[in-house]
Amino acid sequence: FWLPTVFSVVFICFLSQLLSSYSPQEEKPAQVHILILSSWRSGSSFTGQLFSQHPDVFYLMEPAWHVWRAMYQNRAKALQMAARDLIRSVFLCDMSVFDAYMSTQRNKSDLFQWEASRALCSPPACDHFQRNHIISKTACKTLCSRYPFSKVEEACKTYSHTVLKEVRFFDLTVLYPLLTDPSLNLKIIHLVRDPRAVFHSREKTVAALMHDSNIVVGPQKSQGERGPYNVMQEICKSHIQIYTEGSQALPSFLKGRYMLVRYEDIVNDPLAKAAEMYKFAELHLIPKLQVWVYNITHGKGLGTQAFDIGSRDAVNVSQAWRKNLPFQKIAKLQNVCKDAMDLLGYRLVMSEEEQKDMALNLLFTQGLPPGDTGS
Repeated sequence: FWLPTVFSVVFICFLSQLLSSYSPQEEKPAQVHILILSSWRSGSSFTGQLFSQHPDVFYLMEPAWHVWRAMYQNRAKALQMAARDLIRSVFLCDMSVFDAYMSTQRNKSDLFQWEASRALCSPPACDHFQRNHIISKTACKTLCSRYPFSKVEEACKTYSHTVLKEVRFFDLTVLYPLLTDPSLNLKIIHLVRDPRAVFHSREKTVAALMHDSNIVVGPQKSQGERGPYNVMQEICKSHIQIYTEGSQALPSFLKGRYMLVRYEDIVNDPLAKAAEMYKFAELHLIPKLQVWVYNITHGKGLGTQAFDIGSRDAVNVSQAWRKNLPFQKIAKLQNVCKDAMDLLGYRLVMSEEEQKDMALNLLFTQGLPPGDTGS
């Protein structure tokens, strides 16, 4: 009578071993996808670098630039779905999506601001640096440009985290299909900056931003004295929309997946804020990056060039508008961006005296928990 019993035990052991070979514990952890949503001249290039320099992150800076460049005759809101479809493919490391916007005979260096990605400056995308190196854009551009475009997809597939930075979304509901997509593990970091600082920074880079401004409000509304205020009005409206949709009218699938970050909070305490964003993104702030974050925010540069991420006095840069922007312009801007400033915790200045009084704190903390994750 014992033979069937022995056979049963052996068979059960065999089944157990067979099933254990397919154990979920041995599956690779799901890749984490992070989308940094911001607007032009809001410190987003710097914030993107906080992630790009991490050895576990595959980072691309504004891949939807290619959508806007190819479909420039359309307005911004009409392009959001095409941009969404592109970033979904990029998150899934399917770079064939660029076939619609770029020549098929392309190199890695044809990708917009590719040199801002440490992942495209280290193996397998480039052999001149190691993946754990802090790599500058200049060094990368010099040594890593002549590699085939196929290296972008090859590199993407080797990382646990993909982070994309975008300034071309004006409505969070457009991204809801990505947030409910089971093939994605998406979290949103919504980066905002004092509109007065954004306006001041935009004045220094008018030519570089003209193409995008025309798409945001149309060529006629982007011109003349009123043009910069029309663009800022759209940007401020978009921040209200994204913040409201992300944190206040909270769908269940967004719970714990939306984080508001103010650029001023980053520059005032860069290490603490970087650690907070890393925790949200399921990353660790390693010692080498702590040193880099401190150094990059405590330099002497002023960061006046578009996409400049060199070492700078970050606090001084964030307050430069208070010393240099005429109060007449500030008053006009506050008029078009008041609702966004109230919502995001930026205090209005009522006179030039208040503007110049550097002891006057213009950041509200009440009612806006820094790093609100919407949970």
